[in-house]
Order: sequence, then C-alpha cells, then structure tokens
Amino acid sequence: MGRRVAQTSVGGPAGEGRRRVVIEGVAPEIDCGAFPIKRTVGERVVVEADIFTDGHDAVACALLWRAEDEEAWCRAPLVALVNDRWRGEFVVTRLGRWLYTLEAWVDHFETWRRDLGKRLEAGDDIETELLVGAELVEAAAARATGEAAWRLSAAVRRLRAPGDPLERAGHALGEELAALMAAHPDLRHATRYERELAVVVDRERARFSAWYEVFPRSTSPEPGRHGTFADLVRRLPYIADMGFDVLYLPPVHPIGRTNRKGKNNALVAGPDDVGSPWAIGGPEGGHKSILPALGTLADFRRLVAAAADHGLEVALDIAFQASPDHPYVAEHPEWFRRLPTGAIRHAENPPKKYQDIYPFDFDSEDWAGLWRELKSVFDFWIEQGVRIFRVDNPHTKPFAFWAWLIEALKAEHPDVILLSEAFTRPKVMYRLAKLGFSQSYTYFAWRNARWEIEEYFTELTRTSVREFLRPNLWPNTPDILTEALQHGGRPTFIARLVLAATLGASYGIYGPAFELMENRAREPGSEEYLNSEKYEIRHWSLERPDSLAPLIARINRIRRENPALQSDRSLRFHRVDNDRLICYSKLSIGGQPFEAVGADAVAAFERQRTGAAGTAGPGVPARLEGESNLILVVVNLDREYTHSGWVDLPLQELGLDPTRPYQLEDLLADARYTWHGHWNYVELNPHLLPAHIFRITQP
Repeated sequence: MGRRVAQTSVGGPAGEGRRRVVIEGVAPEIDCGAFPIKRTVGERVVVEADIFTDGHDAVACALLWRAEDEEAWCRAPLVALVNDRWRGEFVVTRLGRWLYTLEAWVDHFETWRRDLGKRLEAGDDIETELLVGAELVEAAAARATGEAAWRLSAAVRRLRAPGDPLERAGHALGEELAALMAAHPDLRHATRYERELAVVVDRERARFSAWYEVFPRSTSPEPGRHGTFADLVRRLPYIADMGFDVLYLPPVHPIGRTNRKGKNNALVAGPDDVGSPWAIGGPEGGHKSILPALGTLADFRRLVAAAADHGLEVALDIAFQASPDHPYVAEHPEWFRRLPTGAIRHAENPPKKYQDIYPFDFDSEDWAGLWRELKSVFDFWIEQGVRIFRVDNPHTKPFAFWAWLIEALKAEHPDVILLSEAFTRPKVMYRLAKLGFSQSYTYFAWRNARWEIEEYFTELTRTSVREFLRPNLWPNTPDILTEALQHGGRPTFIARLVLAATLGASYGIYGPAFELMENRAREPGSEEYLNSEKYEIRHWSLERPDSLAPLIARINRIRRENPALQSDRSLRFHRVDNDRLICYSKLSIGGQPFEAVGADAVAAFERQRTGAAGTAGPGVPARLEGESNLILVVVNLDREYTHSGWVDLPLQELGLDPTRPYQLEDLLADARYTWHGHWNYVELNPHLLPAHIFRITQP
C-alpha cells in the first residue's frame, strides 16, 4: 500500500513559490504588530530581523519606511550582524503615525561575485562565469535608467569582451559595479515581511518633561479664601523658577452638592465645604464648564497663555465620571447603571466608596453616543489650548474605547499627550500604554529597596516594554503619601526626588505638598493625607526656609543641561558593596539622547558595555570620550544613617579609558573628585545630602 503524500497548493500570487528568503524575529514589534511602538520627533527607529534563505546563496535586504500619509516608501539597505541577524534604521522627522517593514531577496549577483572570487583563488577557468555575470548585469541595465543604465551596459561589454579573463574579473569584482548592482536589484521574487509595523511619533515633551501638580483653589495668598485662576497666574513665576515645564491641574469643573464629601473624606459635608474636584458636575454645567469660584472660561484661557509665557504648558485632568448633580444624569440617564431599587450605583473600589461619584455605564445600549460625547470633552479643551491631559483611572473604562478615542484624537491632533493614571495590575497598565497613552504612571512610589528599584527599572528600560511605555515617575500624588515619606523626613524626600528626576526622563511632584515635605497621614496605615486638598482649601507657606524648592530648581536645571537625563534607554545599574546605596548611570552620545543617535554609535556603546570595545567597526570610535555626556548617580536609601561603599564602574562600557584617571563633578554639591580605576569609595550622610549626581569627564 503506497504512502499518502500531502497535497500542497501552489496557488496564490504569481512567483510566490520562488520567494525563498525568510524574514522572522523582527524587532521592535509589539504583539505581532498589533500595536505601534513609540518615538519622538528626531529619534531613530533601529530595526533588526533574522533573514536567511536555503542553500548558500547570498541575501540582500532593505528597510522600508514612510509617514502614513505618504504613498512612496523610503528604502535603505540592512547591514549584516552575526548569525543571519540584520539591522537598519531610519529617523522619524515629524509628528504622526509612521509605517515600516522589511524586504529581502536572493542576491544572485552578490552570490556570483562571491563565488567568482573563490574560483579565482582556486585557479579555475572563469571564462564561462564571466558570461554568466554579464547576463546578470545586463538584466540590471534593463531595470536602470539614465547614467546608471549606461554604466551597467558598459560593464556588460567589458565582461563579454575578448581579452585577459583576470582583467575582466577585476572589473567584475570592483566596488563601483557592486554599488550599481545593489542600487538596481531584481525584486521580482523578493519576500516582503507580512506586516507593516507602526510607529507613533510624539513631540519631545512626551519623552522628557517635569510636571508640577497644583490645586488652583489653594493658590490664594489670603488664608481661607478660594483661589482663582488669576491667583494661579500670580503663582506661575514660583513654579517656573523651580524649572517645571508642565503645570498639571486637577479637574476645574463645577463640583456636585449631592453626597458632597467633607474634610478628610467625611461622609457629611459642612455648609462651607468645597468638595472633591473629581465629583464633576452641577447646576453650572459639567465636563465642559468651569467652576465659577475659579473664574470664567476666558480666565482659563488667560491662564494657559500666561503659563506659556513662563515656559509652562497646562495639563488638564480628564476624569470620566459624574456627580449626582451632573447634567448628564438628567439628560442621559441611560449612561448610568441602576440598582434593583432604581437608584444609580455610586462608584466604589471596595472597601473604598465614592458616594459623591457616579461611574459611566459603558455597557449602556447607547454606548456609541456615550463614546462620542466623551470624545467631545477632549475636543472642547483642545479648542481652549490644552494639549496635555492626565487621564484619571483609565483602567476602569473599556480598552476598546481608549483605542478608538486615542486613534481619533491623534489623527486630528498629533501633538496631544496623554498620561495614564492607572495604578493597577501590570498587564493592564501595559495594555493601556500599547493602546496609545503617551506616558504612564508607575509603581515607583512603592519601590524602595535597591533590589526592587533595579529589577523594576531594568524591566522598564531594557526589555520590549521600553518600546511602548514611557514611565512618568511621581514620589507623591494627592492620593499617595507613602509610608516612606510619612516617616523618612527630609532625607527621604530628597532621595525620592533625586531618584524620580534621574531614573526617569519624565517625572512629577504634587506640590506644594512635596517641597514643603507634607507627611501627615489621615490615620496610621493610610496613604491619605491628613487635611487633604482633595476635600478642602489649603494655604501653603511657600517662603518657609526649609522648603525644597531651591533644590528642586537645581535638579531640574541639571536635567535640562545634561542630555543623558533626557531619556531612559541608556540607564545602567552598577555594583556597590553596600545594599543601602544604589548607583546607576545614564549616557548621551554626541549631545543627543540615547534614542536619537545612530545605530552605529549605539552598537559601539553596546559592544563596550559587553566588553568588546575593540570591535566598533569602520567610522565608529573605539571609545566615546569627548562625544558623550555621562551622568552617574549614587543615592543613600537609608533615611537615618551614613553609609559608605565601593562602587564598581565598568569603565570600558562607559567609554572611559581604564588606564587613566577621570573627573567627577558633583552637580548637587559643587564638589569635584578624581577617581582611578574601576573601584572607588563613596560616603553619603542622609542628613547633609543623601545623593550625588556626578558628571564624569576624562580630558
């Protein structure tokens, strides 16, 4: 009985069976191309893939890219690395969505040229082989135009002319002919990668930013008076002098009266209690209205303009929820979920209850109408000049909603930046980032030990997570007063500030609570502030002599003056023989953040990092001295005791000559040190200054 032979279809596109090259292992590629990667204008996209074919034929391949609104692809050849791995790169030059893919083919000319060299070495008769080469060049001449076609035709004549075969072979093996042939490949049987991958390109502020959160109602210079936008305008020089570039405001809308919370989240409010700004909506309006006590819409626009004059961009909180008094409740009762009693269910996250808030029901029969209305909220504030939004609890709304909304917003306004405030499970946070949120809150506030900081930030900066999630680090928020800040005093506030501002290219603080080191919890074991601004107006003594404002200003100036601190990808942790000290570095190359430099320079750095400094390749310096901005940070994580230790720096990996001394300038303390070799001593007293921020040079 004969063996059954599997039947294979040969249908499909013409020539499919002759597409012999395999393309796989493409990076960066998020979830089989389901989501775009992220870049900012001027950054490079470095693409790698495994590309190979059967047998011994040579392979050629190209990287293709274009802005989504363009039709023509740009092309650049890939460069072979090792083990059938290839690399190419391109620069994204403007905002919006870009596409990239790969194409590869059997390079018959390069195969012939390679084998011709081997035949010459073996002393074979090459007359027939020269004629074979002439046919390949002749086909390329037919594909070419202009001068290239003429030069290729001339090469055909040389290959076929009678005479010394060695002389003709010399022309065949020349770089001029190789370049001409590479520029006019035979792509009839090329393999195109099965996916067109996407890049969302944001402006620089999506990568590098310093946020300052403030409640406008607490900016009055007079204790007890409700602050206004005009009061906040007068506060702008103070905020700008600290070096922030994003001014983030909690919701500025009317606040409901029904079930209004009192001070310290009391269930019963007094007659003068102002309520929570997140209980949005009242008789005065909803998400497209201004709380009258703050001012008018015209006052808000004046604030946006005044902030811009101080180098600040206003970010607005978007919280998709409603107070019982919101106009939506009466106008669109179908957008809310009701209990069997007929009452609308209030928001809760057991054991927390938010009696002053109704969540939207995204399972509503009119879900499409709800979606359109919520998008119109963004549209309204964009019309008022806002381009940055912090989105409250996005993980409690459907992923499909965010995918639709963000794509629509970015198509109309590619300069919009969205910060995801989702303190939830990691995979949920990552999904939101993949869907298009420009930046994301993180677990930084609760990472205190050295091992957990190193583990977490290695995940964020050294794995595929870095392609889609941009961390924004906050040591405190109105909702988060960590145990460390409650009990750590001034040393912990400074240490957490330095960590946030140097581990991340984007960070923020909730002020003035942070610079004035507010550390009183509502009750033991709680992360809620006592006398929280979420429920009452606070008056802050900004001129207190112990304020951290001058130190914050210095740190933000250090960030602006050192490109190494303006990106995350170069973050590396270094060994210290004391677990209470953490040490890490960041590097920029050629005055550019790590993401913006070419693949050759990055590859050279990576080879140095792995100890292969001598293999930088043509045109790339064996070391990076003179071109780099190298920042080294050491922080004492103990709030009480002085700690010392020996730091082990991999000098070659950092582009430093291990045989020569190097200089360290402490940018926080205006001190200078000279270090020698890999191991060097550090000592930090937390009650003086718990951190070093060194700039390393080697003249």
